[in-house]
Amino acid sequence: MPLPLRAGITVALAAAVAIAFSDSSIVVLALPELYVHFRTSIVGVSWVITTYNLVVAVAALALVPFMGRFPRAEAAIGLGLFLAASIGCGLAWDLPALFTFRSLQGLGAALLLAGALPLLASLTGSVHRGAAMWAAAGAIGVAVGPALGGILTQLFDWRAIFFVQAPIAALGLAATAYEHAAALPDRRAHSRQQLAANGALLFLFAAVVGALFLAVLLVVTVWQFEPIAGAAVVSALPIAGLAVRPLSRSLPLLRAAVSGSLLLAAGLIALAVLPASSAAYAVPALALCGAGFGLAVPVLTRASVVEADLGRSATLSVGARHLGLVLGLAAIAPLIASTVSTAGERAAVNATASILDARLPVTKKIPIALSLRDEFDRAQDGEIPNLEKPFEDAGAGDDETVRVARDDLLEAVRGPLTRSFRSGFALAAVFAACAIVPLLLFRRRLA
Repeated sequence: MPLPLRAGITVALAAAVAIAFSDSSIVVLALPELYVHFRTSIVGVSWVITTYNLVVAVAALALVPFMGRFPRAEAAIGLGLFLAASIGCGLAWDLPALFTFRSLQGLGAALLLAGALPLLASLTGSVHRGAAMWAAAGAIGVAVGPALGGILTQLFDWRAIFFVQAPIAALGLAATAYEHAAALPDRRAHSRQQLAANGALLFLFAAVVGALFLAVLLVVTVWQFEPIAGAAVVSALPIAGLAVRPLSRSLPLLRAAVSGSLLLAAGLIALAVLPASSAAYAVPALALCGAGFGLAVPVLTRASVVEADLGRSATLSVGARHLGLVLGLAAIAPLIASTVSTAGERAAVNATASILDARLPVTKKIPIALSLRDEFDRAQDGEIPNLEKPFEDAGAGDDETVRVARDDLLEAVRGPLTRSFRSGFALAAVFAACAIVPLLLFRRRLA
C-alpha cells in the first residue's frame, strides 16, 4: 500500500476513535440548550451523557470474551452503527428518541474502539505504536469534546454535534475496507498490572465528570457564558493535558499515574473553593485537572493494554473508562440537582434583597423588579432566568447606577449557585484520590 494512502487511512481511523471517545463529553456544552429544548431536569439531561457511557461500558464488558477474533469486522460494524445512530441523534424528535439513538451510538462505539486497536497496530507496524495512537486519540477526544461541542452548538445548534460526527464515521468505515488485521491469538493475559491500571482508570474517569460535566454546567448555566466562551474556558483542560504529554512519557508509570491523580484531585478542590464567579479562577483550576488527566491516562492506558491479549485487554480498558464515567454521573448529578434547587431559593431571596437595597429611584426600581419577576416566571424550573435584560431595558448602557445595581444583583444570585457546586466537585476529587488506591496496592507490579 502506498505510504500516503496508509497515512490517510491511519488518520481516518484514529479520528473515528477520537470522535467515539469524545462522545462521552461532546454534548456537555449543549446540555443547557437540551435542558430548555426538551424541558427536562438536570438529572434528565445528564442521561444524554449517561446513556451513551452506560451502553459503551456494558457492551464492552459483555464483549470481552469475544473481541479480537475479527477486528476488521468489529470496527466496520461498530462504525456503521455509530454512523447511523449519529444521524438519528441529530434528527431526534424527543428525549426518549435521543436516548435510543445514543444507546445505539454506544454499542457502535464499543465495537469500534475494541476493533480499531488491532487495525491501528497493523497500520503502524507495531503494537506499541498502534496502542500509543489509540490512547492519544482517546485522550484528545475526551478532553477536546466539550469545546468542539460548544463551538458547534453556538454556530449552529445542538443537532450539529451529531451531524458532524457522521462524515468522520463514514471516513473511518471506508478506511476499514483497506486494512486487514489478523485474528488475534486466543490468549488470556489478565495480570495484576491490568487490574490496577483499569481500576485507576475507572476512578479517574469518574473524577473527570467534575471537570467536564460540572464545570460546564457552572460556566454556561450559572455564569451564563455563551457556548463558545464556555468552550474557551473548558479548553484549558485539553491544552494542559497535551502540554504534559512529553513529561508523561519520561516519568516512570507509577510516579506519573499517582502524580496525575493528585493533580486532578487538586484541580477539583480548587474548583470547589472558587472565590468568585470568574473565568480567571476557573481556568487555572481546569488546567490543573487537565495536567493531571494528561499525566495519568496515557501511562495507565499502556499498562491496561497488553500485546498478548490485545483485543480483549483494549475492550476491558474501554469498559473500565466508561463505567467510571457512569459512576461519576450517577453519583454527582443527583447531588447537584438537590443542592442547586436549595441554592436557587436562596438566590431568589438574595435577588429580591439586592433590588430593594439598590440605590435607584423608585421610578426605575419598580419596573426592574416587575421585569425580574416576569423573567423568573418565564424560566423553566431549575433554569436561571436572564437577569440582565430588565437592567438593559432600564438603561444600564448609559446609567452607571443601573449598571452597579445589575452587577450587585448578579453576584447575589451567582454566589450561592456557584457554592452549590462545591459538594459535587468535592466528590469528584474523592474519586481522583481513590484512583491512587489500586496503584499503591499493586505498586510492585507497576514499578
